[in-house]
Amino acid sequence: MTEGKRHVTRTIGLIGSGMIGGTVARLAVAAGWNVVLSNSRGPETLGELVAELGEGARAATPAEAARAGDLVVVSVPLFAYDQLPREALAGRVVIDTLNYYPVRDGQIAVLDSNELTSSELVQRHLASARVVKALNNITAKQLSSLARPTGAADRSALTVAGDDASAKAEVTDLLDALGYDAVDVGTLAESWRSEPNTPVYCVPYFGDVPAGLDSAEFQHWVFQTPGAPVPARRVKELAGATVRGRAGGTM
Repeated sequence: MTEGKRHVTRTIGLIGSGMIGGTVARLAVAAGWNVVLSNSRGPETLGELVAELGEGARAATPAEAARAGDLVVVSVPLFAYDQLPREALAGRVVIDTLNYYPVRDGQIAVLDSNELTSSELVQRHLASARVVKALNNITAKQLSSLARPTGAADRSALTVAGDDASAKAEVTDLLDALGYDAVDVGTLAESWRSEPNTPVYCVPYFGDVPAGLDSAEFQHWVFQTPGAPVPARRVKELAGATVRGRAGGTM
């Protein structure tokens, strides 16, 4: 990202500061952005992460993080989507990283029937926000390890989807700052192209998976491997060839 672009948006609010939220915060601070962290347990529980990130970070409540952020990254379990602070997020660009896992989130009829995508469900709750689906199709380990400077030959891309072109442009700029190119896969109604069980969801970023791993060994390996780059042309190919199936994945 160019220096000029980097200064357009300077603060990211994070609602949810777990594995993905924490990784986004680390990459953002490294890129010169400020971050305001929050979670469901209260600002006092984020002292260790704030100390690690340094003077560019502070902890707050979800509503405070929403109001402070030029962009707001939401990284909570999908079942908690209706607890997001609707008034505080009004008018904000909201990056929806949520994925639907029925075993965790319970069965959600409008998702099971493909009446809505999970991002359309979030947008329906946050009616006055501009929701963009992004940062949902890669695990925290690879998100951290695969970040590369603009123009790097081994730079990876991530998907974005949304109904507002200017919001998607802002999120594309953020991804650039974090170390990724962006591939636009369409509207929120088309955001299923990067949902669990689709070809572009997580697996391409793993690289070559060792043979013979059981479930526990595979999970351990995923959290250790730096992964392999997935360029924009490959992301576009995978997302474009996806056939919509039943919503929801397994954890």
